[in-house]
Amino acid sequence: MDALPAGWTLPDLSVDAAGEWYDGGVQVTHAGVLANLRGNLRRDADGYFIQTRVRIPVRVTDVPWVVTRLERREDTLVAWLNDESVETLDPGTLRIGPRDVPYCAVKRGAFEARLSRAATFQLWALAHYDETTGRGALRVAGREYVLVRAA
Repeated sequence: MDALPAGWTLPDLSVDAAGEWYDGGVQVTHAGVLANLRGNLRRDADGYFIQTRVRIPVRVTDVPWVVTRLERREDTLVAWLNDESVETLDPGTLRIGPRDVPYCAVKRGAFEARLSRAATFQLWALAHYDETTGRGALRVAGREYVLVRAA
């Protein structure tokens, strides 16, 4: 790690399971500060961080992004994220995690997001469930994406 400037201590940054940011246990609510933190978040083999003159680690409870809303628009799925951005969701990246929580890739595949409870219900409403096989699938743009729990 780069040497810290004299008299400077690293912030204690974290992101909870709901995608909320904290500094030293105090929730960050200022829109500009949040935009800066979210926009500069990176991930590598050592974990999440923000790079300034020094590397500032960010503890992430689950994943840093949350899909708050999901809808189908013709042959695409559109996702609203907790940073108020809207992007096309690649249904091929959907996976069902522990406790049946869906996850998907966001931010051009650089990060994973979990679906909020509301977005999960929206996903289930779009999916088809076959009671005879116990298999769920999402059909988008003429393709079928099986919704299975990740191992």
